[in-house]
Amino acid sequence: MATNPLTNNPRKRAKFAIRPGDEMMIVVAVFIAFYILVSAFAPLIAPWDPGDQNLRERFEPPLTPGHVLGTDNLGRDILSRIIYGGRISLAVGLFAVVLSGIIGTALGLVSGYFGGILDDVVNWMVNVQLAFPFVLLAISVVILVGPSITNIVALLVISGWPEFTRLIRSKVLMLRSVDFVEAAILTGVPQSRIIVRHILPNTASSVLVLLTLGFAKMIIAEAALSFLGLGPTGLRYSSWGLMLAEGKNYLAVAWWVATMPGLTIVSVVLSVNILGDWLRDKLDPTLRT
Repeated sequence: MATNPLTNNPRKRAKFAIRPGDEMMIVVAVFIAFYILVSAFAPLIAPWDPGDQNLRERFEPPLTPGHVLGTDNLGRDILSRIIYGGRISLAVGLFAVVLSGIIGTALGLVSGYFGGILDDVVNWMVNVQLAFPFVLLAISVVILVGPSITNIVALLVISGWPEFTRLIRSKVLMLRSVDFVEAAILTGVPQSRIIVRHILPNTASSVLVLLTLGFAKMIIAEAALSFLGLGPTGLRYSSWGLMLAEGKNYLAVAWWVATMPGLTIVSVVLSVNILGDWLRDKLDPTLRT
């Protein structure tokens, strides 16, 4: 049976070894994991219920006893709202990028491997999707089906899969002419097995990097939709983007209401992007030293 030298190379398995200069990436990874764990265990960590209102304590500044990040216009604790809001923002971003990756990778594999009419159809779908304005698509979806979490995830998936498809298709076109793939074809290995066992593993590094960077893009996209009033509504607690939208009207009197969720979005997205750049450098042999 044909062997795959790219996936059986011991040097490839050792490239994730910690080297000098990687300590910063460990800190970033821990920071991201911290955000995820805090959001997951929000009921145990949040000091207040995110929906509790107390008009006597409205617009309390940061470092007020009992309210580390202050309160908003309804007297709700901002720290608790940020902790709970991560459950929406992070979950929406994660589900959207994973589904985009699955759909885009599958289409890229079959498009690049089989070519022909199937490749033309997939490329046409990609071009149409990339040419359609995202904001116009978002407004149309919200008007037709409403701004629920499921619809927002579907909208982000629709806008996100073409990037995966184009990248994976280009990788598959190169891998089709590699010796171990041609050997597998000549020995009569089924096409589905060639795609799953020989081609897909050699695109995994690219998919991983794109998933990481796409996760940050999805968080920003959800925040942008919520800021424009197109995000999920009627929930018990708000996403970070919706908190930012609610706080923009009070910047003159209470800057922290919008600044705190804004800094949270920036810190998480920046950390994910740094991690994605590090993974790209580690997984791309042309960038490793």
